[in-house]
Amino acid sequence: MPKISNKGLQMPESPIRKLVPFAEAATKKGKKIYQLNIGQPDIKTPEGALNAVKNHDISVLSYSHSAGFESYREKLAKYYQNSSIPVEKDDIIITTGGSEALLFAMGSITDPGDEVIIPEPFYANYNGFATASGVNIKPIKASIDNGFALPPISEFEKLISEKTKAILICNPGNPTGYLYTKEEVKQLADLALKHDLFIVADEVYREFAYDGATHHSIMSLPEIAENAIMVDSVSKRYSMCGARIGCLASKNKEVMATAMKFAQARLSPPTFAQIASEAALDTPQEYFDEVIEEYSYRRNLLVEGLEKIEGVKVAKPKGAFYCIAELPVEDADDFARWLLESFDDNNETIMVAPAAGFYSTPNTGKNQVRIAYVLKKENLERAIVILEKALKEYKLQN
Repeated sequence: MPKISNKGLQMPESPIRKLVPFAEAATKKGKKIYQLNIGQPDIKTPEGALNAVKNHDISVLSYSHSAGFESYREKLAKYYQNSSIPVEKDDIIITTGGSEALLFAMGSITDPGDEVIIPEPFYANYNGFATASGVNIKPIKASIDNGFALPPISEFEKLISEKTKAILICNPGNPTGYLYTKEEVKQLADLALKHDLFIVADEVYREFAYDGATHHSIMSLPEIAENAIMVDSVSKRYSMCGARIGCLASKNKEVMATAMKFAQARLSPPTFAQIASEAALDTPQEYFDEVIEEYSYRRNLLVEGLEKIEGVKVAKPKGAFYCIAELPVEDADDFARWLLESFDDNNETIMVAPAAGFYSTPNTGKNQVRIAYVLKKENLERAIVILEKALKEYKLQN
C-alpha cells in the first residue's frame, strides 16, 4: 500500500476542531452544547456586505486578478491609511483568508529547515502552516501571570541563529487576547533590524481593543518597512468568517513579487466574497463601536465569572475575543472530551478548546483551555455555571 508523507503524518490536528466528532455525537443524544471553542462571532454581518452579493448582476462568474480586485485593494489601502498604516494598493495581495496569507508569507521568506520564532501560546494553525512549509518553530513562552505580555527581548535573542528568518506575532493575540503596547512593537522592530529578520504580524483582530487601548501595527513604523509583513482578514472584523477573504501586505517589493507567484499559482481569490468584502469597507464606525462595547461587556462577564470558580486562573484579555483559563485539572484534553461524552447539566454542556494545541513546546498548557466569548449574555452566563458544576463533578470522579 502506498505510504502517507512524513509531512502529512506530522501535520497536527486542530485543537479547536478535533473535538467536533464528540460534539456531533453529543448533539445526536439530544444535548445542547454551548460552543466556547471556536471564534465564530454571533454578531450580524453588515447588511451592506450581504446586499452587495444579493444585488450584484453577474452573468459570468469569472476569475479576478491574482492580487484581487483593484477597486477592493484601493479601498482597503485607504482603510489602512486611516489607521496610520502607509500602504498603497500595490502593497496588498488579496488572499483566501488570513490562512492563505500566512502560507504565502512562509513560502516567500523561508526555506525548508529555516526557523521562525513565535511567542507561545499562539494561534494553533501556525503549527500546521510551519509543517506545510517545512519550517521549524522556535517557541518562546509567554506567561499567564502577566497576561501573556511580550517575553523579554533578551529571550528572543537567545533563540536567534543563522537559520532564523522571522518573528511571527499575533496582535491582538489569539488565543490570549493580549494587545502589544507601542513600546513592545518598537522593541520587536529594533530586534528585527539588528538581526536582519522579518516581522510577520497577524493583525486580524485589530479592531478589537478594549478599555480605551490602541492597536499598534508593525506596518506603522517606517524604519522597518522592508522587514514588516502584515496578515489580515475580514473574518472577525465584519463577522464574515465564511467569506474566506484576507490579505498579505508589505512595503517590501521583493516579498510582494514573490508572494504574487504563489497567488498566481492558486489563480485568484473568490469573486463573490471579494464583492462582499469590498462593500464591507463602507460599514460605519457605529457598527464597530457597538461591537466593541458588546465584546467588552462579554469579556468582563466571562473573566469575573471565571475568577469566582475555585481553582481557576484567568488572564484578562486586552483585545480579540478569547482568553486562556488555567483549570484545576491535569489534562484539559481529557476534561474537554469528558464534557461532551459524559457530562451534562439538565442536558446541557459546553465545548472548550484545550490549550496544549496552542503551544509548540511539548507537554505545555495541558491544564489550560481557550475560551471564546462569542456567545450572547444569557448563554455565556449559563456556560459559566455549567463549567463550575462540571469541574466539581470531574474532580470527584478523578
